Amino acid sequence: MATPQAPIGSGFGATSTAAEVIKGIDLTGKNVVVTGGYSGIGLETVRAFHAAGAKVIVTARDMEKAKAALREMPDVLIDYLDLLHPASIDAFADRFFSQFDKLHILVNNAGVMAAPLTRDERGYESQFAANHLGHFQLTCRLWPALVRAEGARVVSLSSYGYIRGGIDFHDPHFKQREYHPWVAYGQAKRANALFAVALDSIGMSQGVRAFSVHPGGIVTDLQRHLSQTELDALKLFDKAGKPIIDPEGVDRKSPQQGAATSVWCATSPLLEGVGGVYCVNCEIAPLLPSDESTERFGIRPSAIDPVTAGRLWQLSEQLTGTVLD
Repeated sequence: MATPQAPIGSGFGATSTAAEVIKGIDLTGKNVVVTGGYSGIGLETVRAFHAAGAKVIVTARDMEKAKAALREMPDVLIDYLDLLHPASIDAFADRFFSQFDKLHILVNNAGVMAAPLTRDERGYESQFAANHLGHFQLTCRLWPALVRAEGARVVSLSSYGYIRGGIDFHDPHFKQREYHPWVAYGQAKRANALFAVALDSIGMSQGVRAFSVHPGGIVTDLQRHLSQTELDALKLFDKAGKPIIDPEGVDRKSPQQGAATSVWCATSPLLEGVGGVYCVNCEIAPLLPSDESTERFGIRPSAIDPVTAGRLWQLSEQLTGTVLD
């Protein structure tokens, strides 16, 4: 049955770090894939899994940058993958299956935020293509390994930014409507939340559970497309130019704190038999009373609506030509 979108009393919170939430958990013998796990919260996510004994595979678009960032963990495997290139996704999946039979944890972490209008080789808008469609295709291709793990979890990085845009099923790629970077980002992040709902409904009978998370506001490479005016509006930095760290007040976190909710969703024993929920601050977020609610640490009903999630799943199959094996 569906998991209620309601807090369960995790014992952790906004200030918790990835190392704290995974303490005491042994991932020896477990295979983990983290997309983009070589910078920002992705790197901290990898550190936590690696310290717990997992075999971690990091997908990277910039192989040299990834090798430099992960030098301290030489047994972490780094493999090329570009979410904007479908052939690259398929090639990675083929290489994965040549080495591994099971996949216990998949963290769909890589992404782009508020980028200027660009399109992939299919003509798809880049934020929707990279943040959602690329991860949809990757998850479908890795599905047999997830099922064979008999208890796998898939974690997708969403964001409070989901409030900036719904899914435009008639024009998801901004062919007819005017492009706005933040509206496109909102659409992509809402898709990440809805994807978890649909994937969990399909996977729960086969032991695969899915989650989406809001990691918090963290200074990472994700802000590379933003102007100074936009950075000032987001209030990520203090007057001295240092990142603001105030998790409980203004939702501004360190990378270690930002990675915590992903790691908690991927490993917490409290989430056995649970899935399809949107999580914040190492906890299942409360369901907000309406789509007009602005509470940052909850989730609007429309963003986890199962009917919309199913519709998005069908659209994603059509756009990628990919289905679950």
